[in-house]
Amino acid sequence: MNLNMDYLLEKIWEYLALVRVYTKKPGSAPDLGPEDGIILRAGCTVEHCCHALHRTLASQFRYAIVWGTSTKFSPQRVGIHHKLDHEDVIQIVKK
Repeated sequence: MNLNMDYLLEKIWEYLALVRVYTKKPGSAPDLGPEDGIILRAGCTVEHCCHALHRTLASQFRYAIVWGTSTKFSPQRVGIHHKLDHEDVIQIVKK
């Protein structure tokens, strides 16, 4: 019995306008598992990602390094107002 569950799941993600952003610790590989990552709304910025991780992280923010389709170069150093795309990998550097 083929119910097209993958197609349904993809359409739900499109309808809700969700993106998954993965985090990376310095010196280690990113966690790219299906349960890992942060689920945010489309059009989210690095600031939204900081607030999703910890409420004081945005005030301690210095810069972020992003790998993915939202940057011109991979990796690229970005500011707090940079918009993230689906399946971007982000490494946050604090003050």
